[in-house]
Amino acid sequence: MSRLVVLPAEADFAGWREKARALLQARVRPEETVWTVAGRGEGGDLFAERADVAVAAASSGTISVPRAFVDMAKFVICHNAADRFALLYRILWRLLDDKHLMEIAADADVQRAEALAKAVRRDKHKMTAFVRFREAVTEDGSVWIAWFEPEHHIVEATAPFFVRRFANMKWSILTPGTSAHWDGEELVFTTGSVRADAPSADALEDYWRVYFASIFNPARLNTAAMQREMPKKYWKNMPEAGLIPDLVRGATQRTNAMLLNPPPPPRVAAQDRRAVMQRSQQQVESPDGDPLSWRNFDAQLTGCRRCPLWRNATQAVPGTGPRSADVMLVGEQPGDQEDLQGEPFVGPAGKLLDRALEAAGLPRGAIYLTNAVKHFKFEPRGKRRLHKKPNGSEIDVCRWWLASEIKLVQPKLIVALGATAASSLLQRPVKISAERGLPIALPEGAQALLTVHPSYLLRLPDPEVAELERRRFVHDLKRARSLANDLGAEFKAA
Repeated sequence: MSRLVVLPAEADFAGWREKARALLQARVRPEETVWTVAGRGEGGDLFAERADVAVAAASSGTISVPRAFVDMAKFVICHNAADRFALLYRILWRLLDDKHLMEIAADADVQRAEALAKAVRRDKHKMTAFVRFREAVTEDGSVWIAWFEPEHHIVEATAPFFVRRFANMKWSILTPGTSAHWDGEELVFTTGSVRADAPSADALEDYWRVYFASIFNPARLNTAAMQREMPKKYWKNMPEAGLIPDLVRGATQRTNAMLLNPPPPPRVAAQDRRAVMQRSQQQVESPDGDPLSWRNFDAQLTGCRRCPLWRNATQAVPGTGPRSADVMLVGEQPGDQEDLQGEPFVGPAGKLLDRALEAAGLPRGAIYLTNAVKHFKFEPRGKRRLHKKPNGSEIDVCRWWLASEIKLVQPKLIVALGATAASSLLQRPVKISAERGLPIALPEGAQALLTVHPSYLLRLPDPEVAELERRRFVHDLKRARSLANDLGAEFKAA
């Protein structure tokens, strides 16, 4: 006959542990138990015997289990799965014969329990992140009330976090299942509430929305990641959520505006501030007063201090070629030889590029060549300087230079060599293998075409593979030549 085990509450770990210990000592097998919670009704097995009566005499004694099981069980108990109590008792029963069961990641019961525990941990994190208190004024003063809809039975386990965080406030967190209340001294739990019991707004929300909008960074927007970490089901209880659609729609425009504006100068000591201001004034001013003239561009690039890369580089390396070219090639950054000579694509990768351009029928002298990052980033290795890929912030800061060059040159076609150049140009992560050789329309009116960087070809160890990839690279450049012709490009040497 099955034993019916009734727990007093949904997330009562202490109660489950007491019942489970008694069942184990009475050698009641997992398949002989039916678990339920008081208030649900004692269904499941009409012929089940009340286990709390049958095994009461065997409820003393100690049973040793791995700490990993206890830690996991405290989360699993909070899940809303109806079989969680039986699952934990089955694992506990098996641990009597196999103390290492929790270490077997492929075990079906362990996998299931870990999945339940993970879901509860995530739900607890969401509660701490997305609960929003609103002020309600009562005869006894202000009380802060929040409405939240957890997926699992986590209120009692998560409420102590809010006690620590808001110890000086009187607050209530209302949920459909269990509500938590803190009066400044005691934490009390009551039955569930309805959403109408919580305030719909308060006077501080306008300030919160202004703050949220001001810290929103459009350049770091990743809509998929945002909705994964902040699912839409929570938005209805968050006052700032109403701003999100408009912020997302305007992100691209705001990012472009940010990129076209130079970043603020770095902070300097008070005694150096006057010298920095004088140097900046000399760099920016010109007779014609045009901040986007080539004269100003060259002067400002020479003294660029927008990121720390200038400290170790020999010089900033500008683009070269006709300054009204119809075709522009963008690489990643200067290499060792480019840093020393002050001209892009003069090292080994540049020599390979020259041969490929010639094979594709693209005259180098008629193309404007530049890099996404203007200073050489490297790692010293003895007497050598080894190329080191620029990071995201360095690419972002240097994007202003590339955007200015594009505005000054006004090319019809821009060929991005490698992922760094492509992401700087398109202002998003790029996988070259997925978009290689495909024309892409740019906001400036030009077309873009992506391919690999010639330095990639130099790093291939297999000669046959290297030759195959070199032919693909030449083919990409031929596509660029064909696309440029379709756009009406002219190839006039500088």
